[in-house]
Amino acid sequence: MSKTKQLHQPIIDQCKNNNAKAQMQLYNLYCQAMLNIAFRYVKDRFVAEEVMQEAFIKAFKYMDNYKNEVAFGAWLKRIVINQSIDFLKKKKLELVTINEEVYQLDNEEDWTVDSDICVDEIVEVINNLKEKYRLVLTLYLLEGYDHQEISSILNITENTSRTHLLRGKKILKEQLKNRSYAEGY
Repeated sequence: MSKTKQLHQPIIDQCKNNNAKAQMQLYNLYCQAMLNIAFRYVKDRFVAEEVMQEAFIKAFKYMDNYKNEVAFGAWLKRIVINQSIDFLKKKKLELVTINEEVYQLDNEEDWTVDSDICVDEIVEVINNLKEKYRLVLTLYLLEGYDHQEISSILNITENTSRTHLLRGKKILKEQLKNRSYAEGY
């Protein structure tokens, strides 16, 4: 058991007993990180706060479902991501259906970009992509989900996930290439 798990376990146990003070402690420990995660998806600070707070309410309501199989932060992060996705679905996020191009995928493991482009620039470009591409790229690249998990979270097929990743990656590379050319002059 990690040191963080050992430190937070008594608070988590108290939360399972609906201890309001412990819930506030846990909230204070994780709220900023969870707000950042929600913001990555919904791209609006106020909405991200609302999504994050709803995720905490859901987490406290279902605290008995947390069985220490993963770190508490990872469990809570999954709730925040799902809550963010639910919000976007309510906004009637439209995900395009797939055509044959999914079978012509290029090597999706090739993520090389110019070495003088920093991670923040890549994240900035991802954040400005169409939502369907931004969501899949964020889940795949930043959160580390695979296509099966992404398809489950977004309620799309694995092929749709792969296609959105392919198209998003193509746009991302093009925009990063254009950005590096523009800065070179």
